[in-house]
Amino acid sequence: MKNQLDASMRQRPKGESWVWFSGMGLSLGLLMIFFLLVYIFWNGVTVFWPKPVAKVVLKADAGVAFEGKKSFAGVVSKERAVASSMIRGNKDYSENVAREWQFFVGNKDAYGFMYRYIPSESIASITYPENIMIAERLSWGNSVFYPISLESISGNVIYSEDPLFYETLQQKIYEAEKRREAFTRIERIEIGAINQKIESIRIKKRFMLNEFGQEAPKSSEWLEMERKKNSLEEAYQRLASRAKLLRKQQQDTILHYRLETGETRNQPIGEITYAIYPNQLGFFDKVIFFIKHFIQFLTDDPREANTEGGIFPAIFGTFVMTVLMSIAVMPFGVCAAIYLREYAKQGFWVNAVRIAVNNMAGVPSIVYGVFGLGFFVYFVGSGVDQFFFSDRLPTPTYGTGGVMWASLTLALMTVPVVIVASEEALASVPRGMREASLACGASKWQTVRSVVLPAAAPGILTGLILAMARGAGEVAPLMIVGVVKFAPSLPIDTIFPFFHLERKFMHLGFHIYDLGFQSPDSEAAKPMVFATTFLLIFLVLVLNLLAIGIRDHLRRKYSSSTF
Repeated sequence: MKNQLDASMRQRPKGESWVWFSGMGLSLGLLMIFFLLVYIFWNGVTVFWPKPVAKVVLKADAGVAFEGKKSFAGVVSKERAVASSMIRGNKDYSENVAREWQFFVGNKDAYGFMYRYIPSESIASITYPENIMIAERLSWGNSVFYPISLESISGNVIYSEDPLFYETLQQKIYEAEKRREAFTRIERIEIGAINQKIESIRIKKRFMLNEFGQEAPKSSEWLEMERKKNSLEEAYQRLASRAKLLRKQQQDTILHYRLETGETRNQPIGEITYAIYPNQLGFFDKVIFFIKHFIQFLTDDPREANTEGGIFPAIFGTFVMTVLMSIAVMPFGVCAAIYLREYAKQGFWVNAVRIAVNNMAGVPSIVYGVFGLGFFVYFVGSGVDQFFFSDRLPTPTYGTGGVMWASLTLALMTVPVVIVASEEALASVPRGMREASLACGASKWQTVRSVVLPAAAPGILTGLILAMARGAGEVAPLMIVGVVKFAPSLPIDTIFPFFHLERKFMHLGFHIYDLGFQSPDSEAAKPMVFATTFLLIFLVLVLNLLAIGIRDHLRRKYSSSTF
């Protein structure tokens, strides 16, 4: 009897192997996600870490030259194995016989490229001279060079051997940066506001001509508009002249430098954003450089086909679109869930609606994009233009893609997730809480509003979190209903009426797609792809953590009454 009992205790429970198999799969999946995030983080963050610049001397008998020279300067980007094909008889054999190093050489305006592969056996020596400099420019990418001198418009020259050369260079770059901020503010904000007012006057005058014909120019209102227009045009000319002067001052100081290949070139200081001696930087200098340029990446506008500069418009556009989507999806999703769970008579039609909602969650996102284009843009937007902005036609206002239509399209795409999660949250509220409320004399709606919804709020917010996570990363629908490669104007700014929901916008997901697949220089865009991907994941994580924090607060608040 004892042996039988011991044997039964040693017998493995039924299905235990499948439990272990499922746990192993889950662990493997989590491990893969962890390493993917680490890979993206490492490649995205190291973009801003300054790397040493090498002087590479090639072997005389290697048969490899760089622009006809036997030396060049660049940053080691990566190393790879290369295969050499050999024919033996009638068969091809391939084997790894060497390795290649990829160097970032910059100076695209001089070389026509920024990256170059060099076989490792062709390299005679690699050194790191301290007097080599790397500078980021507004166009043509970074430049790697040996500085010669600084020459001002007044004729003053400071040579690189002067102890004050580097300090003077940094001061000139700082002054140029302030001038760039000044004329950018003038052109985008001040002149932009004037242009908007002039455009408003032009639309009013065209409306008056259509309404009153040739009698319109004789009216006092027309003359007042002409006076305002002339005043605005004078202000425009003053601001334009000031911006032109600031732009001209950007050319006042010239940096003369020499490339490793021997060519000498000139660069206006106004076109340089930073210049450093990377081989002279200590660890703390690199940390300061990293922090400064990571902040610039977050706050600057993109340039050079989005491969340089920052991604602030994309971050802002993604945030605004996600918030608008959440505001739109929550009321519809929660109301639908309340009706299906609390008011609708359970039966065939309600079950059919639930099946349809579940099927909507599986519809490809591009289908929602096409629907959003047809319904929101062409139907609703064109109707809004006809009724409220007819004086601006044929130029569309809401009859074209914009951040509002993109948000509503994604809200429509994610509403099934919110409905399902909200209905499950409502169903989890104990029946006794409803009966106690009704027994105290509360109506059906008072019970739902004051008892059921607060208790189900954590589960409802779970649906919102899932919707935000999916909506923030979608790209396909946005390509049809409003996202663009570059949007000079933000959806929210300081110009009345402050919220411009008809404007097109930038999005981090589309920005990644554009960099990875539409960039003219894939190698130059690759670092920005990782950095932007890291920022998108971080933004989604922040939004989710915010929603999770609210959910946990509500869960603690109503835990005593729910459980």
